[in-house]
Amino acid sequence: MANKPEKAEVKIHIVSRRFVVRMLTTVTVFFLLYLAALYRTNADPIRLMQGLGIIWDMIFIDLLPPDWRYFSTSFEYLVETWNIALLSTTFAAVIALPLTFLASHNINKNPFLYRFIRTILNFLRTIPDIILAIIVVAFIGMGAVSGIVALTVFTSGILAKMLSETTEGISQGPLDAIMASGGNKLQIIRYGVMPQILPYYASYTLYVLEINVKASVVLGFIGAGGIGQLLNRNMKFFRYDRLSMILIVLFLTITLIDLVSNRVRGYLE
Repeated sequence: MANKPEKAEVKIHIVSRRFVVRMLTTVTVFFLLYLAALYRTNADPIRLMQGLGIIWDMIFIDLLPPDWRYFSTSFEYLVETWNIALLSTTFAAVIALPLTFLASHNINKNPFLYRFIRTILNFLRTIPDIILAIIVVAFIGMGAVSGIVALTVFTSGILAKMLSETTEGISQGPLDAIMASGGNKLQIIRYGVMPQILPYYASYTLYVLEINVKASVVLGFIGAGGIGQLLNRNMKFFRYDRLSMILIVLFLTITLIDLVSNRVRGYLE
């Protein structure tokens, strides 16, 4: 009896050849873009490696050990930074709420007003917070008030933008039910919208608080008050031991705020 011919083995490719070609092309393009970026920015990896010794000396000779006696002064300015962040977040949360409803197409049916408010929010988010602080300092003067005003304006746009997108994605059923029963616009917002967006409102506000704590440190460099002003002063006088003490206090505080805020946001969500 003649033996049956063995069937030829069929190779099944996990990925197609076209996919491999596309991936190789994409990686090559990105690699060339990185090379072009290095060339255009005059970035020299060898020079970077040579500077590691300077960084090592700065950390272990200039910054360490920190000046522990400077803790009380650092903490005093840190409290001012916290107050700037807390007040600006509170004001932003109040201002952002009516802007949210005006920037939501399912609440605001006027297309002109809707686009106008959206344009304002985009404009507020476009201007960096440090530029706003410079403008406010020029008008009001140096101090914590300038930082509060700048962060309030900047984060109002961020908070209203996030909340308006959340509001546009809520369930339309409760809104239609209230409208069908004769409810006005305020009643629709109070009983149909707020119960759905309230957890997100609290979560986003806590997130903005984290942003403002970190941003208020940077704004202190241009005279907007807070611990950033203290950082700038000690950098000018080359007091790196005090600078490291400020950074330690700032690191521990921001870490604590992040942990507490993440726990609260996780509970609300």
